[in-house]
Amino acid sequence: MNSKILSRISIGSITLALLNLSPVFLAAPAPEPNIGVNGYFSTDRVHRGHLVQAAIVLDIPAGYHVNGNRPLNKYSIPTKVEIEAPRGISIGPVVYPRAIIRRLKATNNEALAVYEGRAILRFNVTVPAGYQGGSADLIARVKYQSCNDDVCFPPKTQQLNMNIGVVGGNDRVQRVNAWAFGGRR
Repeated sequence: MNSKILSRISIGSITLALLNLSPVFLAAPAPEPNIGVNGYFSTDRVHRGHLVQAAIVLDIPAGYHVNGNRPLNKYSIPTKVEIEAPRGISIGPVVYPRAIIRRLKATNNEALAVYEGRAILRFNVTVPAGYQGGSADLIARVKYQSCNDDVCFPPKTQQLNMNIGVVGGNDRVQRVNAWAFGGRR
């Protein structure tokens, strides 16, 4: 056979085969969510010898969740916060919000303890009266695993730097971020 005829037959066969295929759409895997992790204090500065409330806020996009701090099974990776502070400053225990119980397809409807939407994790920071610095720099590491109804993504640890000014007893301190601490404003 002539090579021109053979190439036309081959191209025609491929084109015909492609046109006869019914379209098959494969669902793309869901993208990994962008979990917002931010830190806040309840006042704009803190007096030496006093404590200030602090919070880490997780903003979780709709359709996703992160595992709660106390999972209901041994396979879920809990949300956990570790905080480093300058010498002399003490950090109270982190108070995690109450988790929501969900049953998801990916876990064969096994009950899971999760956070959805916005999760606020609170703790106290105490600055000693003799603290010499003009500010306190905290480093928070937030470990979490995000999931949707079908799949869980690899665990992540996000580092967050939190800074607050430290002032004397005569300096004015204002309440801020009341939305994160249950106050008015």
